[in-house]
Amino acid sequence: MKILIAKTAGFCMGVRRAVEMVLDAPNKHENPIYTYGPLIHNPQVLSLLKEKGISVIDDIPDHGIGTILIRAHGVPPKAKEDLKNAGFTVIDATCPRVIKVQTIINKYARQGYASIIIGDRDHPEVIGLLGYAEKKGHVVNNIKDFDSLPVFDRAIVVAQTTQNALFFEEVKKKAIHNFPHYKIFDTICDSTTKRQAEVKRLALSLDAIIVVGGHNSGNTQRLAEIARQVGKPAFHIEKESELNIKALASAQYIGITAGASTPNWIIKRVYRTLETLLFKKKQRWRKVLFIIQRSLLLTNIYVSIGAGCLCYACTRLYGIEHYFPHVLISMLYVLSMHIFNNLTGSKADRYNDPSRASFYEEHKAFLVLLALIAGATGLITAYTMGLFPFLILLVMSITGLSYNLRLVPKGFITGKYRRIKDIPGSKTILIAAAWGIVTSLLPHLSISSSINLSAALLFLWSALLVFARTAFFDILDVQGDRIVGKETIPILLGEKQTMRLLKFILLVIIIILFFSSAFHLFSSLGFALVICPIFMLIVLSAHEHGYMLPGIRLEFLIETHFVLAGIIALLWSVATG
Repeated sequence: MKILIAKTAGFCMGVRRAVEMVLDAPNKHENPIYTYGPLIHNPQVLSLLKEKGISVIDDIPDHGIGTILIRAHGVPPKAKEDLKNAGFTVIDATCPRVIKVQTIINKYARQGYASIIIGDRDHPEVIGLLGYAEKKGHVVNNIKDFDSLPVFDRAIVVAQTTQNALFFEEVKKKAIHNFPHYKIFDTICDSTTKRQAEVKRLALSLDAIIVVGGHNSGNTQRLAEIARQVGKPAFHIEKESELNIKALASAQYIGITAGASTPNWIIKRVYRTLETLLFKKKQRWRKVLFIIQRSLLLTNIYVSIGAGCLCYACTRLYGIEHYFPHVLISMLYVLSMHIFNNLTGSKADRYNDPSRASFYEEHKAFLVLLALIAGATGLITAYTMGLFPFLILLVMSITGLSYNLRLVPKGFITGKYRRIKDIPGSKTILIAAAWGIVTSLLPHLSISSSINLSAALLFLWSALLVFARTAFFDILDVQGDRIVGKETIPILLGEKQTMRLLKFILLVIIIILFFSSAFHLFSSLGFALVICPIFMLIVLSAHEHGYMLPGIRLEFLIETHFVLAGIIALLWSVATG
C-alpha cells in the first residue's frame, strides 16, 4: 500500500487566517471572546475553541460585552451593524475571497442589478451574500433553479467561493448562451478550484480516496462527490476512528485529501493510522523494523544516539582522543532533557503527535525513571571529569527542567513572560545551544581552558545543524503549537520564510565545514561531513515537494543525519588509521 496526501489538503488561506485571529484574540482584545456562529465547519476546531473559553453566539443580544469575531463565511451587513450596536468589539474574520464576492454584489445591487448566486441556499456564506444583494438576490442550487428564474434586464452571476467548479461552468455556459447581457464573475476561490482539480486527478490514478473534514462542510462534501463521479471509492470521515480499514484493505494506492476547514493535526492522525496499517500488511521483517523505529523515536533513544554520534564527529574534527565520556554525557543529557520536556510539554503533542502523547501518558512512570537515571548518570560522569564540566551540565540540566515551569509567581509581575517557554523562539534556540555545548564545547574544554576560533566554529556547526532539525519539526507542528500558545520560529516568521532560513543555514554549515578543513581549523573529516547538511537539504526538499510525508519515516530520516555524522567520522578514523 502507498499513501499520498494531496498538496491542497487542509486549511485554506481564509480559514487559517480566521483560526489564527480567534486564537490570538484573547491576548489582543477585550475578553470575553465570542464568535458569531461557528467560526468554521469543523467540529474538532470548534471543540478546541470551546475548551479555550471562546463561546459561540447564534443570536444577537440587546446588550453585550467583550469581543466577537465574524465567522470566516461572513455575515449580512445588518448582522455586523447589530453586533456593534449591542456593545461588542467586532473583529471581522471573514475570508478575503468572500469579502471580494460581497463587494461585487453590493456594488451592482446599488446600481439596480439582480444577483444570481450559485450556491447552497442554507450555507452561511450564501446567507451572508444575500444580505449584500438588497433584496434582489436569488440562489441557484441546480440547473432547474436557474431555469425557473425570471429574465432580468440587468443581472450578475456569482458563485459561492466553495461551489463545485463543474456545476458553475455548466451554469455559465447556459447564461452566456441564453442571457448574454448578464455579467458573470468567476468567484470560486482558486484554492477550491485547485483542491477539486487535484482530487479528480488523484481519483483517476489511485484505488481509493479518503476525504477528511466535517460532515456538514459543503466544500468537503463536494470533494467526496467529485471522487465518486470518477468511479473510485471515496470515504468522507471527520477523524481517524471513522476509517473503514476493511474496505481499504485491498487498496494498493490510497489518496488523502481534506476540506478547507480541516486542521493539519487531523490529517496527520489519519495518515499515521494508515501508515500503521501499511506496515501491518508488509513482510514480518518490515513490521519489526517499523516497531523498532517507532519505539526508538517515542522514547527519544534514537535522538540520544544521534547526539552521541554528533559529539563523536566533533571530537574527531578537533582531534580529541578521549571521546567516550563526552559521547556518553551527550547521549544521557539529551535523552533526559527530551523525555522531561515531552512529559511537561505534552499539551502540544495532543495535536502535533497524538501517538507520542498517548505513549507518554501510558508509560509515564517508566519514562520518568529513565530520564532520572540518564540525567543522574550524565552528571556523575561529568563530575568524574572535573568540577567545571559538572557545573556546566548541572546549570544546563536545571535550565532544561525549568523550561515549561512557571518561574515568576503569578501576580508578581504583569505580562506573559513567566516561563522560559514564553520567550518567542526560545525552544529551538535553547535546544540548539544545549546540544552545541554538550557535543562540542565540553569536549574542547577538557583539553583547553579557552575558546579559540576552531572551537567557536565547531560549536556553530553543531548548534546550527541541531537548529535546522528542530526548526523543521516546528514547521510540521506549527498548527498545534499555535493552539497551545507556543511562539515558535515558524509562527514568528511564517512557514515559507522559516524553510528558506533553514536552507540558508544548511548552506552556511557546508561553507563552515569546507573552509574550516581547507584552512586546517578542522581535520580533513570536515570535507566528508559536508554530506550531512546536503542529506538534510535533500530530505527538506523532498518534503517540500510532497515526496516525503509527515510520519515515522520522515522523522527517522531527519534524526538519522546525526547518526550519519557519527558513521562518517568512524569510517574516516578507520581510513586515516
